[in-house]
Amino acid sequence: MNVSYMSRMEMTAETQRDQRPRGRPRAFDTDAALDRAIGVFSVRGYHGTAISDLSDAMELTPGSIYKAFKDKRGILLAAFDRYRLVRSTKLKAAIAPFPLGRDKVGAALRFYAEAAHGELGQCGCLVVATAAELAVSDPIVAERVSVAHATNEAVMKDCILLGQSDGSIPAGIDAADTARALLCLLQGMRIVGKTGRNRAEMIVVADVAMKLLD
Repeated sequence: MNVSYMSRMEMTAETQRDQRPRGRPRAFDTDAALDRAIGVFSVRGYHGTAISDLSDAMELTPGSIYKAFKDKRGILLAAFDRYRLVRSTKLKAAIAPFPLGRDKVGAALRFYAEAAHGELGQCGCLVVATAAELAVSDPIVAERVSVAHATNEAVMKDCILLGQSDGSIPAGIDAADTARALLCLLQGMRIVGKTGRNRAEMIVVADVAMKLLD
């Protein structure tokens, strides 16, 4: 067998190796798995959640979990990011149909009220739960919580400023201070919702909160 023929064989073998799939593809829906993890963390909290709880909920073996997320903290961070993306998208969709700034604030308050009663309310908010457990001790988590709060506060401020420009909210209201107060109220609604409040009670809270804009 001559050298040139050997070279062609080696090149062919090398090409075939390059065309082989590099590693097995992840055989599960990451977003769906994280959505289930969100439910566990929101109800049980970070410290109250075991890998076995996550394995059962996410329908993954512990080995698959460790391979995809490294550890429980890795799952939490990924679940937190997923939660923020989903909730932010839904909030924007909830306020989008309303042209006036005042109505946008009202829609945002009702959006939170609807998440703060019944079974969904008892599940709680992952941002609130994570802030309470880890924001003091974990700088990376603290930064994520801070960004989440700042983002929601900015949404409320923008709605108030819009309302002042379109005349639906008095010009004398301090937009920044009122947005911060509304943020605290919104997060408080999610905490109170954990105790099993009904829809009527939480909608009334949203209605009363609108008086901050008078």
